[in-house]
Amino acid sequence: AVIGGGTMGSGIAAASAAAGFPVLLVERGEQAAAKALERTLAAAHDEAERQSIAAKLTTATNLDGIGDYDWICEAIIEDLEAKRDLLARIESLRKDGSVISTNTSGIPLSTITAGLPARLRQDIAVTHFFNPVRVMRLLEIVPDADTSPDTVVALADFGRLTLGKGVVHAKDTVNFIANRIGCFWMLAGLHKAIPHLEQGLGIEDIDAILSAPVGLPNTGLFGLIDLIGLDVMHYVGANLARNLPSGDAGLAFTSFPAEVQALLERRQLGRKTGGGFYRVLKNEDGSKLKEAFDLLGGQWRPARNVAVDRVDLLADDANGRLGWELLGETLLYAADLVPQIADDIVNVDRALRWGFAWQRGPFQFLDHLGPQRVIAKLRKSGRPLPNLLAVLEKAGVETFYRGDTYLGVDGRYHPIPAE
Repeated sequence: AVIGGGTMGSGIAAASAAAGFPVLLVERGEQAAAKALERTLAAAHDEAERQSIAAKLTTATNLDGIGDYDWICEAIIEDLEAKRDLLARIESLRKDGSVISTNTSGIPLSTITAGLPARLRQDIAVTHFFNPVRVMRLLEIVPDADTSPDTVVALADFGRLTLGKGVVHAKDTVNFIANRIGCFWMLAGLHKAIPHLEQGLGIEDIDAILSAPVGLPNTGLFGLIDLIGLDVMHYVGANLARNLPSGDAGLAFTSFPAEVQALLERRQLGRKTGGGFYRVLKNEDGSKLKEAFDLLGGQWRPARNVAVDRVDLLADDANGRLGWELLGETLLYAADLVPQIADDIVNVDRALRWGFAWQRGPFQFLDHLGPQRVIAKLRKSGRPLPNLLAVLEKAGVETFYRGDTYLGVDGRYHPIPAE
């Protein structure tokens, strides 16, 4: 049973129905339920699958039927009190042995379940699917202190074996793994890009460096934020400001720089509003013109094609220095978060590869650069080593991965678990 038929809920419902399972999709009112049904069927890959999903799907406008279902997924808005109220109602109607999950992108589970019945707390975990659900591989599963191991196993097995997801096990910390690190990269990048724009670079130059040449998606930084939406990033920043631990490096970047805040205030949010940092216009002859926004001048201009072949983040050249400043710092941030956000580096690397389409996860990036080169760079500048780099140095080893093993927080190599 999926409660909430928005973008995420309809995607989860479609994936489960396509896998052959009966799904109850619950929405408020007949009109909302009809739209949820339409969204769910639209997630089908072809007409045959659309018919298969339709045969497995039932819509409802109340919770009365959820007692017949084994997995109840709450997928309503990202509002703490709304989720808590709904879960209390679900608890009174569900059957013994059913598993509950909350689909949130960053609200800690312990905050959602605080004070709710013990029976619910042992049977619930976060299932953080990435959008669009039918396309994105990543599924983060997040228990808290009260979640039973059986609940985690049931959700992980269903996600991996039935839905075909890449399951990552995260700890109950703000924004979990992928969004904690990926959003640090984006929010910090907006701030760190401004001085480079003031020195004459355009957003196209920065995106050309922070894309394929360093193993990131072709959208780059600004293109990715256009895809997500400035309003969503503003919400993410506010959530991080409320929930990041004291002293966390991300606290410096939870609000936008003034130039980006101006875009937000005039609702220049990205693709959803027809333009953010980039926009595409149609000429009278039917051809298209891509424009880039000059953040400092406040005007649109034709976008330039910028080609960058390769970037060495540790090279002492302009591209290397920019790449290190806007990506290298994120790798160091990630190296300081284990075991805080995950028990091991494997879950972190998989989360960024599967959730943000990085060619390498942060620790695979560090291995590619050479951890000893990174340590030497930090020593030269007088900076302390992040936790996992300190573990690596103390262990006297050269890389985080060696064959089919990975370096644990205990300084020993362990077998890499199967995907």
